[in-house]
Amino acid sequence: MTDETFDSSERKRLEKQYNEVTVLAGGLAHEVRNPLSTISMNLELLLEELEAFDSPAAHRMLQKVKTIQTQCDNLDQVLEAFLQFTRAGELHLERMNLEDVMNQFLEFYKAEAEEHGIDVRPHFQSDIPPVFLDVRLIQQVLTNLVRNAQEAMPSGGLLELQTSCRDNNVVLEIIDTGCGMSPEALDKMFHVFFSTKPAGSGLGLPTVRKIVEAHGGTIDCESELNRGTKFTLVFPIDRADQK
Repeated sequence: MTDETFDSSERKRLEKQYNEVTVLAGGLAHEVRNPLSTISMNLELLLEELEAFDSPAAHRMLQKVKTIQTQCDNLDQVLEAFLQFTRAGELHLERMNLEDVMNQFLEFYKAEAEEHGIDVRPHFQSDIPPVFLDVRLIQQVLTNLVRNAQEAMPSGGLLELQTSCRDNNVVLEIIDTGCGMSPEALDKMFHVFFSTKPAGSGLGLPTVRKIVEAHGGTIDCESELNRGTKFTLVFPIDRADQK
């Protein structure tokens, strides 16, 4: 057996192992979510009953129930992020023009950008060849990266979205003028469950990377504190267009 054959066999074994763990973890998340929904529903009913009583004891109980309800909501968000992560490799590909996908996203994001003082400047290279994309998952990638950029610019700022064609690949760059990341955060940003946000799940960027890599692409990041951040996503061009 050659080294190449061994590497291929080992990679397939690890991929199978990873897929099994992902399926099990996704099933576990669903099992946790079902009773959590029941708990949340009963908390809502309990809140309605407590609000009918006007006493110091009822007010204290009401605050405690609201605290539990908040934690249930947080747990539900973590479970949703985890389920998105487990499903990120399941692609339904269509031959698409990336500019069309970007314009669709920007139309959706326009009002939110204005609300947060974000100046969005798209720069799309014309005549870029199509690529195979899962539109729903790419929209998820864009939402995650743009929202991260928005959070890095709490007082507003500039967000540039650029597309180009390089070395038989379509390249998308997302550049913000936000607070940037430290070298330590930049090094760990794609690690599962790592987050610099107090309430972050630590699954957003790992999910983004998983989606991009499932498309046969790559994602890189450059960032500097107080200077901003640039994400570079690279997708392979539909090879049929080059024949």
